[in-house]
Amino acid sequence: MAKRKPTTDTKKENSPSKLKRLKTFFKSSATHYIIGLFILLFAIYAGISMLSFFFTGAADQSKVEGLYLFHSDTIQGIENWTGMRGAILSNILMNELFGVATFFLLLFVVLVALRLMKAKYVPLLRAFIIYTSLMIWTSVAVTFFFGSLFKNTALYIGGKHGFIISDLLTANFGLPGAFFIILLVFIIIMIIVNANTIPFLTKLFNLTPRIPKWKIKKKEERSEKKEEQVNNDIEFIDTTPEILVEDKTQEEKPFILEGTEENTLDTNIEDFEITNTLDNEEQYTPEEEVNKPITPISPEEEEEEEYKRLLAELGVYDPTLDLSDYKYPSLDLLKKYDNNDTQVNYEEQTENKNKIINTLDNYGIKIKSIKATVGPTITLYEIVPAEGVRVSKIKNLEDDIALSLAAIGIRIIAPMPGKGTIGIEVPNKDAKIVSMHSILSSRKYQESKHELPVALGKTITNEVFMVDLAKAPHLLVAGATGQGKSVGLNAVITSLLYKKHPAELKFVLIDPKMVEFSIYSVIEKHYLAKLPDSQHAIITDFTKVVHTLNSLTREMDDRYELLQKAGSRNVLEYNEKFKNRRLNPEKGHKFMPYIVVIIDEFGDLIMTAGKDIELPIARIAQKARAVGIHMVIATQRPTTNIITGTIKANFPARVAFRVTSMIDSRTILDSPGANQLIGRGDLLYYQGSEMTRVQCAFVDTPEVDRISKHIGTQRGYPTAFELPEYVSEDGEDKGESIDLADKDPMFEKVARLIVIHQSGSTSLIQRKFSIGYNRAGRLMDQLEAAGIVGPGQGSKAREVYVSDEYQLEQILQSLD
Repeated sequence: MAKRKPTTDTKKENSPSKLKRLKTFFKSSATHYIIGLFILLFAIYAGISMLSFFFTGAADQSKVEGLYLFHSDTIQGIENWTGMRGAILSNILMNELFGVATFFLLLFVVLVALRLMKAKYVPLLRAFIIYTSLMIWTSVAVTFFFGSLFKNTALYIGGKHGFIISDLLTANFGLPGAFFIILLVFIIIMIIVNANTIPFLTKLFNLTPRIPKWKIKKKEERSEKKEEQVNNDIEFIDTTPEILVEDKTQEEKPFILEGTEENTLDTNIEDFEITNTLDNEEQYTPEEEVNKPITPISPEEEEEEEYKRLLAELGVYDPTLDLSDYKYPSLDLLKKYDNNDTQVNYEEQTENKNKIINTLDNYGIKIKSIKATVGPTITLYEIVPAEGVRVSKIKNLEDDIALSLAAIGIRIIAPMPGKGTIGIEVPNKDAKIVSMHSILSSRKYQESKHELPVALGKTITNEVFMVDLAKAPHLLVAGATGQGKSVGLNAVITSLLYKKHPAELKFVLIDPKMVEFSIYSVIEKHYLAKLPDSQHAIITDFTKVVHTLNSLTREMDDRYELLQKAGSRNVLEYNEKFKNRRLNPEKGHKFMPYIVVIIDEFGDLIMTAGKDIELPIARIAQKARAVGIHMVIATQRPTTNIITGTIKANFPARVAFRVTSMIDSRTILDSPGANQLIGRGDLLYYQGSEMTRVQCAFVDTPEVDRISKHIGTQRGYPTAFELPEYVSEDGEDKGESIDLADKDPMFEKVARLIVIHQSGSTSLIQRKFSIGYNRAGRLMDQLEAAGIVGPGQGSKAREVYVSDEYQLEQILQSLD
């Protein structure tokens, strides 16, 4: 008889199902522990990456922005402590999500891990609600309150979530409405988190004081005393209330401070007197307090107290208030190019690699490895030669490699600084345009902490290249005609205009060719500086150039006097003291904006004026860094009679566009290389011992025109920033001549003020008549010409020659 096949039910009974095994596996405590441990380690890793972001986020931002966590390509040069994945993860958590509030998310993840590992029991649902609420609220709150403090850093303090919500609240409800909404949400969260919140708020907002029963009893006992004693008490209260309240020797003082009603105060003071009578044989009298010796306050302490009082009353001085409605240029004014993203041509890259290997092999040179780094216009091939190969042998094959690649502008760097490789720079067949828009919109520029950020372009590794002109501190630019020198100067000016307020920065633009800087004339009343008698702020006349440069040396000396008087080492420290009301404008102190002098064709000036130009430039370059005056000079003829040893010694930072000969390259860079550039903005930046190849950002004339008009159409200052009038060594006034027949309308009023106060102070005139520094200075010069005040004595007030108003009236009548 055939055996009956087992039924399906029998199979289920004999063997456990896969689903059942899976359930058993996930219910296992060992599985829970392993998963919890994995989650805990991941949370720690994420936390370290987020901590590292505070220090390395600015350097990594341009490399990881927009990438997802499982990005396949390897990224070089990551500085985050947790590597490339950590850099991407921290950028997502900190900037793309909730900013610093994301740490609440990590805390919740840690609690989940500890719960799985049985290390700690927590109600996860409650923890999830609490931490999620705190994360969302903190993201918005820190952005609302502190977002402006972090606008120049790599950190979006509240992440994109915080910025979006904060902006929506502010746009719809204004700053007060947004503040109350954020406060309300915080109170709601606190009510959910802590049950004691409501009793606390009830107590906080219950403003009606309640008198305790024991105080009422005391009051009744005191009312039974004799009327005479009560009257004496009242008299005592009226005459010396402050002494009684401020007496710190009595043990009953806590009793004095309790209660707020008048009757309560009477009772407390009465108790105080009784205690004082019992404990002391002699009664305290107000005369004793009066006769106490008073410790004298030193002038330094008195001055310090005055500074604190001014700061408390007026707040920190804001130099931008005069143009508080000034709007910075927007990125929309700059042109976008479709080829900003560099696409790697792997076929071209492989072909060039093979040609380099074959060329070297033909000359018996073996290499271990070769690596390519693709930039916008140049690809860098780094080779590691085999043992025993001399570096000079490869260097000598520069022309042969160029021939095999059929390319111009081959440059060999042997060896690469700081690396054990030899670099071969080869121009790309399909060069990309580096737009100014892509540079100024980058996180590196937007969050730069440089005082004077100059964004020049992108390096071979596609990183934004920036320098701080305040630290450079001066820049020498050279390049043949048509190689990008003028575009480079426009890039310098544009990157500063996008970052600095008109109150913080002034330009002195010198343009012997008369055409390069004329486009900036419309921003004269915002950003430009000039001599008092100059009609135009763009300086084109050779004589005016000499006067302007000498005027700048006088401005430099005046600033050094103020720094010395203020006890400051540089303009940064000085301005910080001025903002915090620690420097008195009545003593000549003023806020100092940075001054950037840009000379387009230095060679023409040297050929025309020679030493008259070179000497003031050298003097400014030697000393002006500390007082905030910086220079950028450019020439298309970098010869030794133009770029002299004195100029080179004082301009440590150099920019070389393509030049026509190796001699010119050595003159500007002290080494060859500039003659091997490919032109069209290809440049070498040299400072100290480092040399970097950069593709200069392209900013076209229509873009500069749009930026200038955007600034020029806004409300500006009454005049351009006026430099000091220049007086030559023989005493001849090179600035505006003083004509008393054309006196200022306020001359007589100012003269009477000076005589009454017996102080020839320019700041006094400014303060009393609410006029600018330059007009006050001209008035002071007119007073000197009239014999009312003496000559200037630096930052000291001038001596007043007229002793009374009668003598002044005689002088005024003689001038009519």
